[in-house]
Amino acid sequence: MLLLAGVAGVYGEEQVNEPLKLGLLLNFSEGSTARAVDRKRAFDLAVQHLNAAGGVFGLPVEVAVGDSTLNPAAAVAEARRLVVDEGIHALVGPSSSANTLPVAEQVTGPAGIPTITPSASSPKLTEAADGDFLFRTVLSDRAQGPVLARVTRERGFDNVGVIYRNDAWGAGLAAAFAEAWDGEITMAGFDPAQTTFLPELRRTAAAEAQALVVVAFEADALIIVREAIEHGLYHQFTFGDASRSPAVVREIGGERLGGMYGTAGATAPDNPVSTAWEAAFVAKETYDATIALALAAQAAASTRGALIRDQLRAVGSAPGAVVSAGAEGVATALNILAAGRAVDYEGAAVTLDWDSNGDLTRGHIGIWRFTADERIEPMEAVPWQR
Repeated sequence: MLLLAGVAGVYGEEQVNEPLKLGLLLNFSEGSTARAVDRKRAFDLAVQHLNAAGGVFGLPVEVAVGDSTLNPAAAVAEARRLVVDEGIHALVGPSSSANTLPVAEQVTGPAGIPTITPSASSPKLTEAADGDFLFRTVLSDRAQGPVLARVTRERGFDNVGVIYRNDAWGAGLAAAFAEAWDGEITMAGFDPAQTTFLPELRRTAAAEAQALVVVAFEADALIIVREAIEHGLYHQFTFGDASRSPAVVREIGGERLGGMYGTAGATAPDNPVSTAWEAAFVAKETYDATIALALAAQAAASTRGALIRDQLRAVGSAPGAVVSAGAEGVATALNILAAGRAVDYEGAAVTLDWDSNGDLTRGHIGIWRFTADERIEPMEAVPWQR
C-alpha cells in the first residue's frame, strides 16, 4: 500500500500545520439506534483507512462525535458544540432530514463547515439556505416516491391510505408518492410525539383503502402496523425506506408481512466494491461521505471549510484518476492528490456526482420485500438520473 510521505508541509501558499478534524453527528439515543451504530462503524472504518495511508496532509485525521437525538433543537445545539468547542473542519451527518435542515441552515452553513448527510433524503434539503455547504450521499425522495408508487400499483392496489411522519422527511416522501400515484388516495400525517395512530388509521381506512403505505421510522412503523392489523383496518402494506428493518418483520411476524414490498436507496448492481462489502458492511453512504470530505481537504490542501467545499464536486466526478473505496483506493487517492493531480472517487455506495445543490445526479432506488422467514430480500435496483 502506498503511504503519504512526510508530515505537514507547504501546499500552495498555505502552511498546513493542523490535522483535519471530522465531526460525526448521528442519533445514538432514540429510535433506530442500531443504524447509528452501523454508521459510526462505517465512519470509523473510513478514518482507519485514511490514517493507515498516512492521513490527510501527512497528519492523522482526528474525530469528534455528537448525539443529535430525534430533537431538531438538540441536534442544532450539538452541532454548535462540535463546531465551536471541538473545532471540527467538516461534518458527517445528521442522519434525519428533520435534523439536517436546521443544522445546515443555522450552524454549519453560516459557519462555513462542509457537511455531508449519509441518509437525509427530503426534497426540502435541495432548497436549504445552507450557503452551498450541504451535500448528501443518498438520493432525494423525488427519486424514491415514483418507485414506491410503482411498487404499490404493481401489487394490484388502486386505492390506498398513506400514513406519514409529519416532518421534513416524511412529508417530502409522502408528497413525492402522491404526485406519482394515479389512483385513489387518502393521506394522514402524524406528529412525531404520538404513541398511537388509530385516528389516522381509521380516517384513511374509511375511504375503503385496499392497502396502507407506511412512511415512518422503525419504532412508529411497528405500532402503526400492529394497530392496523389488530383493529382490522389494514392487512396489506407497502413501506418507505425508514421501515426497511429486520426488526419490523421479526416483531410483526413473517406470516403477516411476508411478501410485502418497500423501497429504499440502493447501490449500483454492477459496483464491484459494493458487492464485495455487501455481506459485512451496510453503511456505505457514511463511509463515502467521510472519504469524500477527507479527499476534498487533501485536494484543497487546507482545513478551511470553503476550500474543502469547493473541491467536493471535483473529487467525486471526472476528470481525474478513477479510485475506488477501500484501503488501497483511499491510499492511492491521497497520494495522487498530494502530488497535485486529480481523482474521481467511485464510492462504495454511489457515484458522487453532485449538482449545484449538493444533490446526487444519479443513483439507484432499491425494491425489496419482507419474506415469510423474516428476512429482507432485495428484488431490483431501479436506475435514476436527473
